[in-house]
Amino acid sequence: MTQQIIVYSDYVCPFCLLAEEVLAEATEGLDVDIQWRPFELRPAPVPTLKVEDPYLPKVWREAVYPMAEQLGVPIKLPNISPQPRTDKAFEVFAMAEEHGVGHAYSMATLKAFFQQERDIGDPDVLADIADSVGLERQAVLDALAEGRYREQHQAALRHAMEEARIQSVPTLIIDGETIQGVPDPAALKHFLTERA
Repeated sequence: MTQQIIVYSDYVCPFCLLAEEVLAEATEGLDVDIQWRPFELRPAPVPTLKVEDPYLPKVWREAVYPMAEQLGVPIKLPNISPQPRTDKAFEVFAMAEEHGVGHAYSMATLKAFFQQERDIGDPDVLADIADSVGLERQAVLDALAEGRYREQHQAALRHAMEEARIQSVPTLIIDGETIQGVPDPAALKHFLTERA
């Protein structure tokens, strides 16, 4: 029987990239259906984080870099300040989902930000990312300009906050069980295998 895994994530959360890598390893060879769901850590008008403030470098030095090294995931603190909002990136995600490439788009967006230091708040960058997973670049730019997926994204955010009661990311929901943060790879594999 297919196990359903729902992943709540934000594209400016480094732990979301790390959790995705753990999830990919743990689900290899298993019958799973992974569904990405958006969650903005800092929706407007909440200010986004700045690289030059002490908080980000400290968290990266003490938590992100050690965990990434342990997992073997290349990652770097993007020198983009302030960090971009992710509402537009999630609008493109809604479009990508419609075309069956939501997961590929999400991975490409996380890697664009945390491995290539690309500004994922820039519509042109988002169109390039979407193009790399098979969407038509101009169609993406048109959809963003028209706000075609804005309400769909807002509805997904409301669901995450009000119905699913998500408070942090990454959050994984596996067959009704909630796992917050980056799971231990061996423990997650065991958890999934027990339910297979």
